[in-house]
Amino acid sequence: MKKKAYILGACLGLMLVTVFTIVPRAGAALGGSADSVTTDRMALSAVRRTTTVGPRYTVQEIASDATSVREYVSRDGIVFAIAWNGLMHPDLTILLGSYVGEYQQAAQKTPRQMGQRRREVRGSRVIVEKWGHMRNLQGRAYVPALVPSGVPIDEIK
Repeated sequence: MKKKAYILGACLGLMLVTVFTIVPRAGAALGGSADSVTTDRMALSAVRRTTTVGPRYTVQEIASDATSVREYVSRDGIVFAIAWNGLMHPDLTILLGSYVGEYQQAAQKTPRQMGQRRREVRGSRVIVEKWGHMRNLQGRAYVPALVPSGVPIDEIK
């Protein structure tokens, strides 16, 4: 029995080492530069679909077979928000960049409410909202301090 536990622990350790050292990680998307959109596209195995230029920000959309992700970039070239929709939620460890630890801690402290399809996780610097139902999952994440003045949060969708 002890030997099985040791082997299981060794396998788990090897798997974690592989995940954190071999699997490519994206640059900091949220809060990072617009260049991180290309890194995110490759990490998510997605293709660039469109770029929309607005008066206060640019939206760069990338899509995989399962999910479309829109990254909102300020005129300063900083990604201040992301939004997604599709068959599944994207890997937020890629998209949240340096905010992922804060999000994970806040998510552990945010109780799940039974019967609710919407979940909002508020960290001290980042807000992540998820909602939807099977085959139509949506969400957004943003850093309030980075959102350009005059941009309503409801535009992030």
